[in-house]
Amino acid sequence: MRIFFVCTGNVCRSPTAERLTSAYAAEAGRTDLTAHSGGTRAMVGHGMEPTAALVLQQLGGDPEGFTAQRISPQLAEDSDMVITMSERQRNKVVEVAPRMMRVTFTLKEAARLMEASGATTVAELAAARAQHTAEPGPEDITDPMGQDEETFVAVGSEIADLLLPLLARIRV
Repeated sequence: MRIFFVCTGNVCRSPTAERLTSAYAAEAGRTDLTAHSGGTRAMVGHGMEPTAALVLQQLGGDPEGFTAQRISPQLAEDSDMVITMSERQRNKVVEVAPRMMRVTFTLKEAARLMEASGATTVAELAAARAQHTAEPGPEDITDPMGQDEETFVAVGSEIADLLLPLLARIRV
């Protein structure tokens, strides 16, 4: 299963999710699970934001060698699932790669749907949307850019807490 993670600058949230996925796959012996990421307004060519990289390391991920890139139809369509950090980014992915609409979720949405429906595949997760609507309000992960270290830690922890159970359960 190949997951494409999306945020705005592709230097904080989406690389955190990407690299946590890689660490999880290595630890679990999941050679079938890979991840990459991009940004809707990526800081193309930059590495991870230093505080995000530090938080990622504390969570067990490796920021080394990361380079930000902008989302494209090809990057999205080469994936089995697209996970964004905000509803706005989810909408942008669908605008850029309309064929991916069914398998594009915010991270909070995917976690909520998995929990509510018991989904174990991406297709079941997509089907669960019809039965399990969200409470009013956005299902977004806060952008920590420009914030203090405490915010980066909280955002990294939130990503890990939502992502790791999802990775343990969802398959293609």
